[in-house]
Amino acid sequence: MALEKILMPQLGESVTEGTINTWLVQVGDKVNKYDPIAEVMTDKVNAEVPSSFTGTIKEIVTAEGETVAVGELICYIETESSGTADTKEVAQENTAAPEEVSNESSDQSMKKRYSPAVLRLAQENNIDLELVTGTGRGGRITRKDIEKIIQSGQLPTKSSESVESVVAPVEQETAKTSVTKTVPAAPQPTSQAGDIEIPVTGVRKVIAQNMVRSKTEIPHAWMTVEVDVTDLVKFRNSIKNEFKQNEGYNLTYFAFFVKAVAQGLKKFPQLNSTWAGDKIIQRKDINLSIAVAKDQELFVPVIKHADEKSIKGIAREINELAQKARSNKLSPEDMQGGTFTVNNTGSFGSVQSMGVINHPQAAILQVESIVKRPIIINDMFAARDMVNLCLSLDHRILDGLVCGQFLAYVKETLENMNENTIQVY
Repeated sequence: MALEKILMPQLGESVTEGTINTWLVQVGDKVNKYDPIAEVMTDKVNAEVPSSFTGTIKEIVTAEGETVAVGELICYIETESSGTADTKEVAQENTAAPEEVSNESSDQSMKKRYSPAVLRLAQENNIDLELVTGTGRGGRITRKDIEKIIQSGQLPTKSSESVESVVAPVEQETAKTSVTKTVPAAPQPTSQAGDIEIPVTGVRKVIAQNMVRSKTEIPHAWMTVEVDVTDLVKFRNSIKNEFKQNEGYNLTYFAFFVKAVAQGLKKFPQLNSTWAGDKIIQRKDINLSIAVAKDQELFVPVIKHADEKSIKGIAREINELAQKARSNKLSPEDMQGGTFTVNNTGSFGSVQSMGVINHPQAAILQVESIVKRPIIINDMFAARDMVNLCLSLDHRILDGLVCGQFLAYVKETLENMNENTIQVY
């Protein structure tokens, strides 16, 4: 027999960590290779983790609710061994694991192996990880350790002596002053009688972390245009019933907006970009992320190669992705590769909003509600169907000129959509 490790897999592009929502197995359970053993939540998708081996679960290392980095150990499984020297060596190494758990207080071999989440939280809160006692295996500092410290308000920072040791003599007084004037973290609000406390967990916790990251790292700027979609409304209303009868799903206005945005990105590829530190990556594929809500959860699946699809194809994919999200059947592949986000805020009746960019994309477009408004045409009032398009942009990558040109193109495309200019099928 051999003891093998099952590690946290990478469940999506740019995913660096995952949270164990539910274990589907217990110690002693026998599983086959590829059987699901745990449900994991990432900032991209909820997914099942398959077993990498056929065998018996011997130890569950990561508890439910715990967040670990990609590649970290989550459990041990005992498998059949061929008896080779290499396998025996692995077995001996892993067999020692339970003993290590009982001696975690003295074993500090993993203390300086920090996950990306731990490093980010420590940097954001000026926490000296050297002064933190880890509760993980081998003394490893977990995300929960850092969050507990932040909540306590007692942040361990570098002492003045340690700061002085790395600061030039002429800067020592400045270093001392900055350390002694460290402002303590503000205490967390407390609930009063009658208040309801709702734990921040699951998808809501991931959304909160991503929004903070986006607003912290990305310098947002905004632009808005109003679009006269009267002809588009008439055209869509004239064919929607026949379309639903023939295809079995709705022809929504959103499908037309997605098509226009895809065409705009093809003409202005600068908006289809990603910030990468010392360079900007301009994406070849136009993969549009769309927001889909389910109860209190928000998912952002992706329409791949949207510029190559017809209105009918886009409408079908919107319907399929929405159904998958609401039935918990979205796969990692459904969530990967997004290059630009189109958000249908108009479905809630919103007429003006400023979206938060879906990191690490360069922009997000809010499609607002279509409303009838009096508009002056040829010095006369006319009732027209109007919609606002609100663009949030990463000002490191984009400027007003190209974004204004992009919005003008999308506006013109939508205002000229009618039975004579567009093919649905």
